[in-house]
Amino acid sequence: MSSDGGFLGWRRPRPLTRARLATTLTVCLLATVVIVLVAPLLGVTMTPSGRAFEVMSPSAVTDAGSIDHAILVGQRLPRVLSALVIGAALAAAGCALQALLRNPLAEPFTLGVSSGSSLAAVIAIRLGLGGALAGMGVSVAALLGAAGVVLLVWRLARVGDRLPAATLLLAGVTMAMFCSAASMLVQYTADFAEVSRMLRWMMGGLETMRYAPLWRATVPIAVGLAVLWWHARDLNAMAAGPEAAASVGVSVGRVQRVVFAVASLLVGAAIALGGPIGFVGLMVPHALRALLGPDHRVLLPASMLVGGALLVVCDTLARLVIAPAQLPVGVVTALIGGPFFVGILLAGKRRAWSAG
Repeated sequence: MSSDGGFLGWRRPRPLTRARLATTLTVCLLATVVIVLVAPLLGVTMTPSGRAFEVMSPSAVTDAGSIDHAILVGQRLPRVLSALVIGAALAAAGCALQALLRNPLAEPFTLGVSSGSSLAAVIAIRLGLGGALAGMGVSVAALLGAAGVVLLVWRLARVGDRLPAATLLLAGVTMAMFCSAASMLVQYTADFAEVSRMLRWMMGGLETMRYAPLWRATVPIAVGLAVLWWHARDLNAMAAGPEAAASVGVSVGRVQRVVFAVASLLVGAAIALGGPIGFVGLMVPHALRALLGPDHRVLLPASMLVGGALLVVCDTLARLVIAPAQLPVGVVTALIGGPFFVGILLAGKRRAWSAG
């Protein structure tokens, strides 16, 4: 804890002016729009001399009868939009959870939500429910699994009317370990084809994304993002501690319940759409907090935009690096996020040593 009431270097939010808010969000929005427009145009083509990088020409894109247009509209565009929505949901959820728990390492994976969702999806695959509910069986199971773990973690961590952050993190880590072990047990009982599907889903990927599941996930995610932004002022107070938040009139219990439930809804919807994709909820809020400060009125919307843009970039790399084969985007985010996670731990140790 730092002397100003924040954690691991969090500062008291400086006054937010309309000009600063507008400038920051405009820059983030423009960068995100450029990335979303450029990413689907990039590709790799096979030539007699090997792989060649290519950029779709405007004429090919606008020609409705061309193969490039069909690939762009039918495959790459829904993939890019899905990455944008999922990245925004994960980054916003991570930002809110870090403020709520006053811990920069808090994110959906450390709270067990992702592991619970994965366990439910693995069970659905093992039971052959992938084709149920109009082909949404695994996605629905993942969403229900996330909700179930959220309820369990909440009940385990609750102490009377309070929700201690340390207890919540401990309950989340415990559930994550249990769900991971249970997922391995289910895989052990499955055949080769089922295990292959399970592993592919658990690595997170957007290769087969289509518009219908994207639109279904976008509605609850958009509502959840709006609710979190509405509570930005409360999150500023919660980041200073429950006692400090209560002293300025924040209903601590209500804010904890709403933010935890909405952040979990965002994570569940994102995982149901694209599988468990880690580290976005950890990296983006932490990096932006260092650049923009801890005021969630600007940090939350910036995290939404940058989180979406980051996942679009990662998915584009996953699509291009070993083309014509493709990497799961969850592998790319893990390769980037692993060193970032270690960096946060080392920074925390240096602060602890200097404080001592």
